[in-house]
Amino acid sequence: MLALVLAGAIFYGGFSYGKSQIPSIYAIDGVGNKTLGQPDDIDFSLFWDAWKVVQEKFADRAKMDKKEMVYGAIEGMVKSLKDPYTTFFKPQESKQFQDDVSGSFGGIGAEIGIRKEILTVISPLEDSPAQKAGLRAGDKILKINETVTSDLNLNQAIGIIRGPKGTAVKLVIIHLNDEKVTEISIIRDDIKIPTVKWELKKDKVAYIQLFNFGQTAPAAFRKAILEVLRSPADRIVLDLRNNPGGYLEVSQDLLGWFVEPGETVAIEDFGNGAKNNEYKAAGNAVLKNVPMVALMNEGSASASEIMAGALRDIRHIKLIGAKSFGKGSVQELANLRQGTSLKVTIAKWLTPSGKSIMNEGLEPDIKVEITKDDIENLKDPQLERAMEEVLKL
Repeated sequence: MLALVLAGAIFYGGFSYGKSQIPSIYAIDGVGNKTLGQPDDIDFSLFWDAWKVVQEKFADRAKMDKKEMVYGAIEGMVKSLKDPYTTFFKPQESKQFQDDVSGSFGGIGAEIGIRKEILTVISPLEDSPAQKAGLRAGDKILKINETVTSDLNLNQAIGIIRGPKGTAVKLVIIHLNDEKVTEISIIRDDIKIPTVKWELKKDKVAYIQLFNFGQTAPAAFRKAILEVLRSPADRIVLDLRNNPGGYLEVSQDLLGWFVEPGETVAIEDFGNGAKNNEYKAAGNAVLKNVPMVALMNEGSASASEIMAGALRDIRHIKLIGAKSFGKGSVQELANLRQGTSLKVTIAKWLTPSGKSIMNEGLEPDIKVEITKDDIENLKDPQLERAMEEVLKL
């Protein structure tokens, strides 16, 4: 108890003895539009009280960057929501995000997110530097170079991982289901996001790997399916492992190949008493009667979880592998002033049966683990089990 009192006394001794009361109405130099768009039910004077104190009292006022102060205030507001997927982008970060969704960017080629307040690999992209260096879905990232990740938001972490092609970034990680801390060095490269590839197995199984639900996925998937239809294949293994997702509308489009038009494939739950929005399949349903199973793992997130959940709910297709990531929320990008933008969570995704996947993920119907020995010996017991199951159909 004595130590606590002494610490408090020392802490207080660091302040000036005098105090001043800051009025709520005053002029602030160099700041405009202070009340533009301000809600009527919010008293924002506290913010300007704090701003004025900093403006008048801060020791290094010559170093103050008022634009960065505004950005920092917005970032603090967003952080208070405790939602890792709601993010404010400064101009350069906003451009970077736009480049990401267009399908090409520089970096290590891994989708990362925040899971239980820990920076986590959702999935390494196919044939990426991250995958080649041994990064796996579910890996916890403790440090990026010399920066501890617990002090970073998702946007800041991505900014540090990014860098010029040919340069290296060090990640200190813990693999999923492992306690050993490992350091991995990855050489950055230009990242081209693959979309889909397929091959014929056992003379009649179309093994289709879908890597993302980006802008190019509908056209690429259509091309692949037309090839499958011209082949001897009469059943499908759809591999959604390490698929970090993408656009909800793209998953809706692709599901139109597998289910009847008009089937509800996803439900958008806006909360706050708002009416849910149902996404319906629209397509030719040419594969609706084709026997199939689907693969998923810890790297299956977002739109890939929606697709897996819809296939199980509507067609009772077996999901094989490991529990999915649990990224079941919908984000909308709002372009703001001065080249900034805000990615904000506007809803949760539900499967057709009404199951939320946010944080919980989807449990597989047939759980198959991949061991360290499997990885070292390039074995894939999940795919082997999927082949066994689809050949029974």
